[in-house]
Amino acid sequence: MNLLISNDDGVFAPGIAALTRELARLGTLTVVAPDRDRSGASNSLTLDRPLYPRTHDNGFISIAGTPTDCVHLGIHSLSAQPPDRVVSGINSGANLGDDVLYSGTVAAAMEGRALHATPIAVSLVRQGENELHHYQTAAIIVRRLIEQADRLHLEPRTVLNVNVPDLPLDQLQGIKLTRLGHRGVSPGPTPFQDPRGRQGYWIGQMGLEQDAGPGTDFDAVRHGYVSVTPLQIDMTRYEAFDTLTRWLESLR
Repeated sequence: MNLLISNDDGVFAPGIAALTRELARLGTLTVVAPDRDRSGASNSLTLDRPLYPRTHDNGFISIAGTPTDCVHLGIHSLSAQPPDRVVSGINSGANLGDDVLYSGTVAAAMEGRALHATPIAVSLVRQGENELHHYQTAAIIVRRLIEQADRLHLEPRTVLNVNVPDLPLDQLQGIKLTRLGHRGVSPGPTPFQDPRGRQGYWIGQMGLEQDAGPGTDFDAVRHGYVSVTPLQIDMTRYEAFDTLTRWLESLR
């Protein structure tokens, strides 16, 4: 098995190190990741300059670009053998609900949507305000999912979004199939003034959980379960077709 590993926290992040150590037993790994933290990069590509890969002493390859850049190059140019699956993570923090719209971790997995095997994005979810510790737990969960994946047959262009509570492996309550929950509106950017008096803004505050009841990814991780949510690339709102058809016909 040939796996392409990436992330959005950067090539030196602890999550990608833990993931590669655990998945190395499954086959050949190619690691291509951003040279720095690119959280929130979503599905963006770098189109205004060339990209130059740099190979590090541990064999990891870094790119001064986005997570999507990394997987794009990894699939088409930097893998010795065509990859069978993309695995993205382990993200330092949750990718729950609306987070997937902004997440570079999820975007990296999505860039592998045309490969033979379903791509996986994996994130480690803080418990309260504590620092993250149990990357190995998330890595083991991903390995187990991949080891059993031969029995899984999903529609093309499906991505699995996996969120793992930051707990020791033996304290997990199990694994739940979930849907995306939703956050409320973000409180907005945080303003500040720099030493020269210039007004600036920090973006980063997330909206509070709003749709987070039973069956959602939020609820699963809150109760100590691994959340597995199947995502699709097709963002068409099919339920709106009838209403829009009538509306458009009325405009004629």
